[in-house]
Amino acid sequence: MAELTVELVRPAQGPGQPVIELTGAGKTYRTGALEFEALREIDLRIDEGEYVAVMGPSGSGKSTLMNLIGCLDTLTVGGYRIAGDDVAEMDEVDLAEIRNRRIGFVFQQFNLLASLPAWRNVELPLIYGRVPLHERKARAIAALERVRLGDKLANRPGELSGGQQQRVAIARALVGEPALILADEPTGNLDSVSTREVLALLDELNGQGRTIVLITHELEVAQHARRIVWLRDGRIHTDEVNHR
Repeated sequence: MAELTVELVRPAQGPGQPVIELTGAGKTYRTGALEFEALREIDLRIDEGEYVAVMGPSGSGKSTLMNLIGCLDTLTVGGYRIAGDDVAEMDEVDLAEIRNRRIGFVFQQFNLLASLPAWRNVELPLIYGRVPLHERKARAIAALERVRLGDKLANRPGELSGGQQQRVAIARALVGEPALILADEPTGNLDSVSTREVLALLDELNGQGRTIVLITHELEVAQHARRIVWLRDGRIHTDEVNHR
């Protein structure tokens, strides 16, 4: 296995190096003789510290792009470099390392284990990373305090509101100290109050230097980002700075 050199441990200060570089990227799905071109000719660069929203109607390629950026899927054509390293040269062990330690995932479905208290849910990525128990617990507690849930450490998901559950999910994404947070429709299952809370938290994290990529179909949510990438029919339609 080739040595993995990706270093996405801490966000850089100020403008700097690209975290994500997609060049001529395309993805085609094949089922028997049928082909579907989900993404085509995607050129996209996202630098450290940016807050980028990806928007588009259903079927535009948003989910496919998220899966590619998150190393959950592979390109059919083109290139993808993450923090300067070529994803095409990584094997499954390398990709698992990227997903577990270098990218923090936040999904529309909170994906919390109902039987576990909040801090145990948050520590899960650290278990896979073989972090010792005492360190896991300390880091999980710190992550929950960071999202203002320090008083809910022992609560199970069913004892928390939707917004609180999503904040637990964000704490879980943060516990490994990734530079990149990849959020897929993170407010899709939330009411308006919880939506504002979660978006305010993402704003705060970006203000601290965290790189955030937000996948959404809601313009009001996308406008929290500082740049909006619009997808249509698998292509980038526009890529514009959001002056908020």
